[in-house]
Amino acid sequence: MKHDPANAIFDLKQFGEYGDVNPSITDSATYTFMQAKTMTDTFHGETQGCFLYSRHWNPSNKYLADALAAMEGTEEGWVTASGMGAITSAILQLCKSGDHIVSSMTTYGGTFAFMSNYLPRFNIETTFVDITNPEAVRKAMKPNTRMIYTETMTNPLLQVSDIPALAAIADEHGAKLVVDNTFTPMIVAPAKLGAHIVVYSLTKFINGKNDCVAGAICGSRDFIGSLIDVNTGTAMLLGPVLDPMRSSSILKNLHTLHIRMQQHSKNAAYLAGKLNAAGLKAVYPGLENHSGHEVMKRIMNPEFGFGGMLAIDLVTADRAGRFMELMEMHDVGYLAVSLGYFKTLFSNSGKSTSSEVPEDVQKEMGLSEGLIRYSVGLDHDIERTWKRIEHCLVQMEIINA
Repeated sequence: MKHDPANAIFDLKQFGEYGDVNPSITDSATYTFMQAKTMTDTFHGETQGCFLYSRHWNPSNKYLADALAAMEGTEEGWVTASGMGAITSAILQLCKSGDHIVSSMTTYGGTFAFMSNYLPRFNIETTFVDITNPEAVRKAMKPNTRMIYTETMTNPLLQVSDIPALAAIADEHGAKLVVDNTFTPMIVAPAKLGAHIVVYSLTKFINGKNDCVAGAICGSRDFIGSLIDVNTGTAMLLGPVLDPMRSSSILKNLHTLHIRMQQHSKNAAYLAGKLNAAGLKAVYPGLENHSGHEVMKRIMNPEFGFGGMLAIDLVTADRAGRFMELMEMHDVGYLAVSLGYFKTLFSNSGKSTSSEVPEDVQKEMGLSEGLIRYSVGLDHDIERTWKRIEHCLVQMEIINA
């Protein structure tokens, strides 16, 4: 039977301590035991349903983790204090000194910096490749390759990863496929396509309010258990714990995600079509001219659309900057990093969220200095939004009136 992520969330029965329709928020750092042996067993991971210390587990975080695992179709989940907390914890749990990673060259700047600048401290090497070329991925694999890392829809070029093909390569070489699904929750379920571990920045579409920073890791029961092992678990020992108040608010927002993703996708598809028709090359997986369009159609849940992210190239950073300033003045949205907000956000990726990537690597991956990335909001009247963008394009003489 087809996995429906929205139904999976709504089928959960998660009640509060007194039958509350919203799960109770547990604002305790530590938990009492009536028997000393139970505490000892909990330390050793030999009890179920007992909580020890909130860096390890707390009920509020587990409610959210269980809902995310249900959405992804994985056995377990774990929530962290940021998306980078999720990404780095997953990578460090899988990799040790002497290991090798094959990663998409086009990836979030923080992830690129972690792999390129930080992991070498631990003698962990990363080879960056064009993730849309399975042959390039296969050629990059080594006997010590422990992981293939990619984003379902890469940041900021919006390339589409063929997750089943990448999973097959990982399986052939005894490696794990780790997929960042931040741009495409509900739209794609990487674990159902063969990915071994799925990571998220919950800050973005899943929470949808830009009022907190959080992350998540979804995977097998064994992997999540290893993450929180008191002796060897990366998440347990590094301590990127999420505040339970935030877990509670994210869990409530998760229940509207399916509606929001549909509207984000609807609005982005409309703007992409208008931009293309106006003579600008819009980068959007829902357009037939997008290189990953057919792959996206094959791996997506079509009822949620092609996503809320699109990009255009204005060639130079100066031109992109002036255009974004003009759009903000005309109430298109906000000149701001991040994404998944209810208002439209736009930024010049090469000078912001991908600025950690060296300029020569930006050129190699095809990232223009004039690329503007849009996170299209939940605008009720997207035609009105387009008219405002069109006005800005005409004012800057990018298109004719």
